[in-house]
Amino acid sequence: MALNSSTNSDSKSEKPVSLIWGCELSREKQTYTFQIPQKWKYEQQLALRTICLGERAKDEFNVVEIVPSEDSKDTTPVPLATLKPSVLPMASMVGVELTPPVTFRLRAGSGPVYITGQHVTLIPDLSWDEEEEEEEEEVAEEESSQEESPPKPIKHAAPNKRGNIAKKKMEKEEENSTPSDDDAFLSKGRGTVRGRKSAAKK
Repeated sequence: MALNSSTNSDSKSEKPVSLIWGCELSREKQTYTFQIPQKWKYEQQLALRTICLGERAKDEFNVVEIVPSEDSKDTTPVPLATLKPSVLPMASMVGVELTPPVTFRLRAGSGPVYITGQHVTLIPDLSWDEEEEEEEEEVAEEESSQEESPPKPIKHAAPNKRGNIAKKKMEKEEENSTPSDDDAFLSKGRGTVRGRKSAAKK
């Protein structure tokens, strides 16, 4: 007999498969042993959920305990629940996970007492192994493709044709807008002629 804190496995390569389990203890059958076949090679656990009295139980104390296995060094029984119809007809077993073989015994009372729980089997998760293999294959393919493919030449950016055309247009407009030397000379000459005429009239 062993007490564990949880039925969940930390290993990603295992997944729990649970089945509903139950047994009855009474004056006619005071002990019950939960055990698994020897051919089962996967890890097994028994997670207790409730211990309750039946409708035919007398108003008396019913004590349920766990009896250690013969191989265990400590042979002292471990009490699980003390039930009485008028006081406590049911007890919840939270966080009690046992590794088989486990023997339950009705130490006091005539019952009937019902013990329920989950039989959990930890089996290998083959789907996780397949996913890991696929990921490794993908990584290997990517590495091989990178090694086989030659380095690509660096492409230089093409010159911006639109920018060059716009610059040429701006230069032409500036040339047209700036007055030439002849135009400047004519404008100066016209001013001097008008000045002379006005002086003669005076």
